[in-house]
This record gives sequence, structure tokens and C-alpha cells, in this order.
Amino acid sequence: MYLEFEKKLVQIWEKMENLNALYRGGSREVERDLREIQREFKERAKKTYSNLSPWERVRLARHPKRPHTSDYIKILIKDFVELHGDRRYGDDRAIVAGMGYFRGKPVAVIGHEKGRGTNEKIERNFGMPHPEGYRKAIRVMELAQKFSMPLITFIDTPGAYPGIGAEERGQSEAIARSMFTMGHLKVPTVAIVIGEGGSGGALALGVADRLLILENSYYSVISPEGCAAILWKDQDRVKEAAKALRLTAWDLLELGIADYLIREPYGAAHWDKKRTAYRVGYYIRRCLADLQRVKPDRLIEERLKKYASIGIYTEE
Repeated sequence: MYLEFEKKLVQIWEKMENLNALYRGGSREVERDLREIQREFKERAKKTYSNLSPWERVRLARHPKRPHTSDYIKILIKDFVELHGDRRYGDDRAIVAGMGYFRGKPVAVIGHEKGRGTNEKIERNFGMPHPEGYRKAIRVMELAQKFSMPLITFIDTPGAYPGIGAEERGQSEAIARSMFTMGHLKVPTVAIVIGEGGSGGALALGVADRLLILENSYYSVISPEGCAAILWKDQDRVKEAAKALRLTAWDLLELGIADYLIREPYGAAHWDKKRTAYRVGYYIRRCLADLQRVKPDRLIEERLKKYASIGIYTEE
């Protein structure tokens, strides 16, 4: 469940948790040892996560213990009511969508969900949406505009599902329609990359006024494995591909694609899901406070200008 470079951290964490349990049980004599091992864990974590390669960041983005959309909703969104179905074909569990309250104000929330455990992962198709998932997302986007609710999206997918059935039901059209709808909403929109941000499957929920990214997440037009297979016909060159794609949070911030980089507790979100969620919540609140001062038509104008300015091209 942990990566090889985390093995020493796991050993320290387990000792720290045992001492924590004793301390909470009333054994005050362990307080000194607890403080020392907490300090040791923080120092080891800082050293472990400070100089990771792009490929190692990708592996952390896929970490089996990394918090998912459902975790952020439980911590940040009060009275969340999930909506199901696209009213055309069915309900795609790879997309979670609904309404709730963020800091006392109504919001619409949409996110990819990978699931926990084998059965739920299969049920949620490992976070790879079908067309009906994106059409469900569009339905909630339109409701957000109808009731003047800000939209928050959580991005965490290796990509849209590429199966024959999905293509037959209009996968590319559903993604394009989701991007178009989100790009023209008259309400403030904030997207957060919390894990994997793979290709159009991620971008369908990413055309937001503000794009936030956690430090061990990635956002890319293709996975490192796919890139290596196409460019070199060799998936063993994933490390080289990850570096060439410039897909890390720091790259995206430097390129002007991400607006904010969110630091993760102890260097990796899975060590403290609650604190990670609170940090994400802080940036969401900050962004929404700024965006709600902007008139609806101006929001659309600035949003479209933001995405039109990304990249370099020439006209012949």
C-alpha cells in the first residue's frame, strides 16, 4: 500500500501512532518520546518528498491511500445531496455530482471518484468516466447556473474510459460539451487537481476560473506510459516521458496553467487527509471570495481569455 521510498516513514509513523494511542489513553509519561518521534517523522518526510522526480510525483498522485473526491466532500461540504443519472442512458459512478454547503453557502460539486477496495473500484470504473458521467456533470453545471451557485470540481482521473461502448455513446462529444458548458457558466468556478489529471477526461471538469493543484498531483495531455509507448514504443521509458511532459504541479504553476499550488501535510496528502482538505478549503474560499466580486459576463470573458492564452502557436 506504500511506495518503496516510504518504507522508513511507515515504520516511524506506526511507532508514532502507537505512542499517540498511549498518550490519548492517559499515559502522560510517553509525551517526551511522542514529541521526539513526531519531530523525526516531519524531518524524514521533508527529506523524502522534497527531491522527488516527476515520475515519483506521478506515483504519489496514484497512491492507493491518497484522499479522493468523496473524502473532500465529507470534510468540506455540509449536507451534500448527490444527484444520479444523465436522463439519457444511466448513472456513471465514476463521477460524483450534487449540491451542498461550503462555509455556509450553497455550491454545486462535481468530481471524479476512483473508489476504495476492489469492488468499489470496479463499480466506479477506476475513476474513468463514460459519456453518461460527463452528461451528468453537465446537468449539474446547468443547475448551478440556474440557481446561481458557485461550482467546485475535483479532478482525479487517468482519463475518460476508451471502451467501444463509450465511443458508441459519444464520448468525445460529451467531453467537448462539458468543456463548452463549463467555459460559459455565469457563476464562479474553481477546479482542484487532487490526484491524476489525465487528458480530456480531466479537462472536461477543468475549464474553471481558477485551477488549483496539490503538490503531488499531475495534469497532462497524456499519461507517461502512453507518451513513452507513442514516442519510443517502449513503456520502460516512463521516467523520461514524465520529465519531458512537464506535468508536475511546479511545472504547471510556472507555465501559467495552474493558479495556485497547494502544499500537502508532511509532504504527501495521504498522511493527513483532514489537514489536506482544510488546506484545499482555504484556497477554495479565497478564490470564491475574489470571483464573486466579478460580474457574470466578465467572468466568462476572462475565463475564455485565460484558456485562449495558454500555449504558443503560429498562423501560416
